Amino acid sequence: MKAGVAREALDGERRVAATPETVKQLTGLGLAVEIESGAGLAAGHSDSDYRHAGASVVQGLDLGTLDLYCHVRPMEPSTAAALHRGAVTVGLGSPSSELPTVRALARGGVTAFALELVPRISRAQSMDALTSQALVAGYRCVLEAATRLPRFFPLYMTAAGTIPPARVLVLGVGVAGLQAIGTAKRLGARVSANDIRPSSADEVASMGGTFIKLDLETAEASGGYARELSADRGALQRALLAPHVAQSDVLITTAAVPGRRAPLLVSREMVQGMRPGSVVVDLAAESGGNVEGSIPGEDISITTADGCGAVTLVGMRDAASAMPADASRLYAKNVANLVALITKDGVVAPDFGDEVVAGTCLTYDGEVRHEPTRAALLTLGDPETRVG
Repeated sequence: MKAGVAREALDGERRVAATPETVKQLTGLGLAVEIESGAGLAAGHSDSDYRHAGASVVQGLDLGTLDLYCHVRPMEPSTAAALHRGAVTVGLGSPSSELPTVRALARGGVTAFALELVPRISRAQSMDALTSQALVAGYRCVLEAATRLPRFFPLYMTAAGTIPPARVLVLGVGVAGLQAIGTAKRLGARVSANDIRPSSADEVASMGGTFIKLDLETAEASGGYARELSADRGALQRALLAPHVAQSDVLITTAAVPGRRAPLLVSREMVQGMRPGSVVVDLAAESGGNVEGSIPGEDISITTADGCGAVTLVGMRDAASAMPADASRLYAKNVANLVALITKDGVVAPDFGDEVVAGTCLTYDGEVRHEPTRAALLTLGDPETRVG
């Protein structure tokens, strides 16, 4: 069977769905691998590297001939429609926001696996792309803040006087948040953090941070994710966080609710209450933003309440793509591990009796298997798509 990996077309996307290392893994499974020329250049992998690993390098993939298509960003509907019936895809799908593509996959009889849907169980950790990419993104957020903050992160005791450490506050303690805490600590900052899930307190402490406990109801959903707060509780959360935000030199927000708009944690007034020169980095800017007014890919200067200076608000965009070498190393391994799970004797043949395979599958044989996406399509009233 033939597997193909394309050069990502989205502007700013520098990751690749296969590295020379994972090409060896895929060919070891009995698959013939085609790589589009230039697909790995931004991640540090030349066409020659892929050839030496056992792949064929082509100028353009013939999608209709592929039995397996591996990708990073969600496909365009036209790409999904070009695949032959029975083809298998593995990559990020963003099903809640890419309904036209999901419709095209179902209509075309494509078996699509969306890595966002990988079950959060120990056996599936090696395939969990959300976790691997969040690790990269959390690290990158701290670097973005450090390069913009007009002062040191660590404590310095010098003959000319003592420079106190920067105060960093992290809101949202998932994988990205924990990585941000650890990175800020390694840079010498004094770090505190908050999350509405009670289990986060021990995790923050394990990374060397101080957990900020608010007088607020806990909100933990299945799989360890946060549950969205009501409007009243959200307003109370912002009020309780305001003094902690004001005391921080750097604020990093990473909170997300899968499949929904990012929760608003920080208002513009809270940002204005920070000291001049402070930096806010909103990792959730692409999904609506944790910080009011953040724009993906842009730095915004917000005048402080006293009018004496400004705070820099950084809306992160393509955070993991900003470090394509290691992001691709991790992501490609996630892809290859899932492919290994659904491949036997050189044939990609998913076993839907396996909970990881069943849970990750988005479409199969004309059906949308992911319940929330199926419900969204039914709401649109698409009679031509079988949705269960």
